[in-house]
Amino acid sequence: MADKHDTLAAYPYTLDIQTRWNDNDQYGHINNAVYYTYFDTLVNNFLIENGLLVLGESEIIGLVVETQCQYLAPTSYPETIQAGLRVGKIGNSSARYEIGLFKESDSTLIAKGYFVHVYVNEKTRRPAPISDARRDILQALHTNKKP
Repeated sequence: MADKHDTLAAYPYTLDIQTRWNDNDQYGHINNAVYYTYFDTLVNNFLIENGLLVLGESEIIGLVVETQCQYLAPTSYPETIQAGLRVGKIGNSSARYEIGLFKESDSTLIAKGYFVHVYVNEKTRRPAPISDARRDILQALHTNKKP
């Protein structure tokens, strides 16, 4: 259920995501599984923009170990989704990313959820502590400041 903190302004990082024709299911709305692709796109876009993920080169990568999504209102193609991101918790080697998806056309919150990354060494897949530099960037989203 949405609350007063579920506005796009409550998320310090935002990204517009255009829905695609094939995102719709036979019921005429975006299929529930597609919302997770929006979550993944949002978080990875943030990481890439901030130099925390360099595809094919990063020694430390985040593996998704937990996810959750609440579906609050339907939407369908064509619609631009305004995706918002904040960090709910930063651990020793993990971060919980909180996400809100809003219709651009009327600001309706259509879904909210989270996923947890455990940061690991890319080669060994063993947990790796979050570096001070990464923590500073994540902390900016945790404190509702733009990095």
